[in-house]
Amino acid sequence: MTVEMNISLQTDERIAVVTGAAGGIGGAIARRLARAGMHVVVTDLSVEAAQAVATGIAEEGNAATAMSLDVGNIEAIADFFAKLDEQFGRCDALVNNAGVASLTPFEQLPVDAWRRTFEINVTGPLALAQHAVARMKARGWGRIINIASISGIRAGAGRAGYGTSKAALIALTRQMAVELAVHGITVNAVAPGPIETALARNHSQAAREAYLRQVPMKRYGMPDEVAAAVAFFATDDAAYVTGQTLAVDGGFVVAGMLEA
Repeated sequence: MTVEMNISLQTDERIAVVTGAAGGIGGAIARRLARAGMHVVVTDLSVEAAQAVATGIAEEGNAATAMSLDVGNIEAIADFFAKLDEQFGRCDALVNNAGVASLTPFEQLPVDAWRRTFEINVTGPLALAQHAVARMKARGWGRIINIASISGIRAGAGRAGYGTSKAALIALTRQMAVELAVHGITVNAVAPGPIETALARNHSQAAREAYLRQVPMKRYGMPDEVAAAVAFFATDDAAYVTGQTLAVDGGFVVAGMLEA
């Protein structure tokens, strides 16, 4: 099911696909790219949730289309791009934001959960990028931004599945960047630290205090701060930047001892 907002699409308007765009970070990314002049295809498992974000974008006077997408289903991804071709005939930017996370002690991590985490966090972005690249190459321009995590850079308790999948996504970002640069396509990653989202509000007080002890800025980040980093990578301002991972984390990744 697709729902297009009542805003005309200019022939030279760039199309940006954002996955998992009904959430806090995904929604912020979609709004930021729309404000930058892109027509944003807001995707999520629930088209109703995606539509709510698209409606908000339209109310700001910008362009958006809501579409359902299951990034853990290879056939659904192929169907999505077929519909995208019918409606727009192009894909200029792809933001692989959709993902799953869970905290499970290493010895208790079910193999099925491991596999599902990789299907959504790594294999889905791979398949999405392969479809997107086929459309970007025709225009000699493209932007792919993968939303990784600080858990893919620094290991953490209970994150064997999630952290390893995000580390793999960072490695995939580098590999894609090397192979796609010749086609005018850049590939970068943004690795958020603790961000104030609905999910973060479920953090225990102990977890929140642990983060704040290790974040030099002594606060959680905001979704718009992640979106700003994505927007940079998605524009011509980042034309000579590829294969990079930018941590938006208040200094968490680089911090050592914070007290003398």
